[in-house]
Amino acid sequence: MYAYYQNDGKTIATAEKELLFSLSKAYDLYNLLLLLIVAVTQYARRQVDQKEKLNQAAHIDQPVSHRFIDNRLALQMEENLQLRQFVQDKKKSWDGEIAYIKSLYERITESEIYAEYMQKAEVDYADDRELWRLLYKNVVMKDESLDEVIEDQSLYWNDDREIVDTFVLKTIKRFGEQSDKTQELVPEYKDEEDRSFAVTLFRHTITDDQYCRSLITSCTRNWEFDRLAYMDIVIMQTAVAELLTFPQIPISVTINEYVEIARWYSTPGSPAYVNGIVDAVARRLKSEHKLMKN
Repeated sequence: MYAYYQNDGKTIATAEKELLFSLSKAYDLYNLLLLLIVAVTQYARRQVDQKEKLNQAAHIDQPVSHRFIDNRLALQMEENLQLRQFVQDKKKSWDGEIAYIKSLYERITESEIYAEYMQKAEVDYADDRELWRLLYKNVVMKDESLDEVIEDQSLYWNDDREIVDTFVLKTIKRFGEQSDKTQELVPEYKDEEDRSFAVTLFRHTITDDQYCRSLITSCTRNWEFDRLAYMDIVIMQTAVAELLTFPQIPISVTINEYVEIARWYSTPGSPAYVNGIVDAVARRLKSEHKLMKN
């Protein structure tokens, strides 16, 4: 929305295409982050092979543990047909980021999570899955260097990682011991209504912009409209359009979502301001019977 209003020559149709493209790129990031599990496992496998060859050459009769590289969740990810299709179609993988995979593997093997897993007398499938859930949540998600790696691959991924991380964790939980290579991942859209949500909201925010902005202006509490941060105007305009367009979404849910968006994209004082204005607009619309929520 912000880019649309900053670019006078951009049509709604062109902006819609960019919107859908950015959503598609977010789904690419989801697949790529799942492939991190595969890439680390494959790197570990090469390390085990190398160590076994060195032991054999030095006549050292000391077995090398295969527990980590035999992790059943990781093997399921490696065999997953959807992930394989993603690699084939999008030509995306971690093959060009060996230095990063090496550093991530080292952080993993130095973690207490890894040590506890490797020290267990025996492990079952639940242990294997929990290992990667914990590693992803406590090692991968906290790895700031990963931001630089993915930013180098796509500028569209700058703001997507936090929400995509939550879907990676959901996916790990979806796998079970009986999951085979056909196990479905989280879909890009849950249904057609979900797919159309962003485009519908985008169009209504633009076509109803004068009405939405008039409502915001009437509730700005002695602030001149043109003194507001422009990002705040765009955020509030979109929030008001959502209130009016989607009766199935509770008012509190809409307000909370846009307060969070303001926290990410605008000034420190914006979340409280957005919360107050959008809430005032909602109360006014309700009092005038112009806001009907299911």
